[in-house]
Amino acid sequence: MSQGYSLKDQLFNDEKTRYLAGLFAQAAPSFDPDAFHEQVMSRLTELELKERMTWIADCLQSALPGTLPDIAPLILRALPPPLDPTKTDDDFGDFIFAPLGEWVAAIGLNAPEDALDLFEELTQRFSMEWAIRPFLNRWPDLVLNRMQDWCAHDSYHVRRLVSEGTRPRLPWGQAIGLELNDPMPLLDRLHGDKTRYVTRSIANHLNDISKKQPDLVLAQLKAWQGAGKQNADELDWMIGHTLRGLVKAGHPGAMAMLGYDPDAELAVDIKLLAEAWIGEALEFSVDLTGQGTQPVLVDYIIHFQRPGGKTSAKVHKLKQAALKDGTLRLEKRHKLKANASTFQLVPGAHRLEIQVNGKVRAGVDFDLLG
Repeated sequence: MSQGYSLKDQLFNDEKTRYLAGLFAQAAPSFDPDAFHEQVMSRLTELELKERMTWIADCLQSALPGTLPDIAPLILRALPPPLDPTKTDDDFGDFIFAPLGEWVAAIGLNAPEDALDLFEELTQRFSMEWAIRPFLNRWPDLVLNRMQDWCAHDSYHVRRLVSEGTRPRLPWGQAIGLELNDPMPLLDRLHGDKTRYVTRSIANHLNDISKKQPDLVLAQLKAWQGAGKQNADELDWMIGHTLRGLVKAGHPGAMAMLGYDPDAELAVDIKLLAEAWIGEALEFSVDLTGQGTQPVLVDYIIHFQRPGGKTSAKVHKLKQAALKDGTLRLEKRHKLKANASTFQLVPGAHRLEIQVNGKVRAGVDFDLLG
């Protein structure tokens, strides 16, 4: 049987380890690249992705012991040239440099200025969004002040670190003690950035905040609409990306900002087009009737049976459109994968609902057959 794709093996492997060892062998005469490679590979294949980052950092610290002021010059000498400054997106960097951030975090909490100087360089090779978070917890004022300078940095990777490193719900990231509005002055400075890599991060950051303080997010977006510092099309994209969580939740303020009337008078009719079987698909049509050519944002919600008799609702996008002569017909074929690793389907009673402009307008029960 052929082996499946492994992200951890693509990002951290024998070749990448030898590459990193070669960089430090040139930077530090005392560094033994063969011993480092052997130590890393002795455990690497048994570890998961994030664990591999920590393990490589531990091996570096073992090979080059010392305080951060001692080690920082070696790290700087080992770095390759920065990522291509002419790009504007899709250039996350090489994961093999992520352990350098873990190393700095392990030995540098008592030397925050040196650490921040290093992060400014390291993030131009690979994003330091995870490594900077322990410093935000230990030295919040110092880090936020440095980030004010980074907002005007020539490298968009450094500018992105400001937004991404302070995200409230950063995947894999250590929780941070900042209040949700603490980074807002930084985001306010960055929101006019001309680089999608940065504006996407800002939108993701605001989406995180919206889960707890939607009104704060809506107020900030409204202020940016009036500021005129960002290209109108890009700001529209940022608003849509920011509000995606609130849209799924049917938040009326989010709907109104996107131009959809939560209270629009609409009739919605659902028809199931076939029996629903695990391994096949749920097929249905939706007919909307209303006034004129009003815009509509249509989602569908499936209430799945779960083991033990509970249910779980999942919201899916259906269509952003406009009525034509007062009507709109939509059809959907939602795949019902059997033996999925992330969500196991259970036969039995289910429910399909149609949400328009944030409000559930119609629903139908159906049996999922196994």
